[in-house]
Amino acid sequence: MNMTWIAQWGKSQGQVIARFGNAALIKQHDGRFELLGGSEDDRTEAKEWISLFMNEAAPLFRNRQAT
Repeated sequence: MNMTWIAQWGKSQGQVIARFGNAALIKQHDGRFELLGGSEDDRTEAKEWISLFMNEAAPLFRNRQAT
């Protein structure tokens, strides 16, 4: 996934909270969390981090690709 695209998407849709390889955890303006992109390993790392440091978050996991 193109990290520039994640940064642009995050700026228009919410705040980038953390990055895990090519995955990005985004907090949307409405308060929801979303994990975008990344490999299976990136997403596993993100899920572990979320369970330790943001266990109140229940992110939507999407494997969006840049267009």
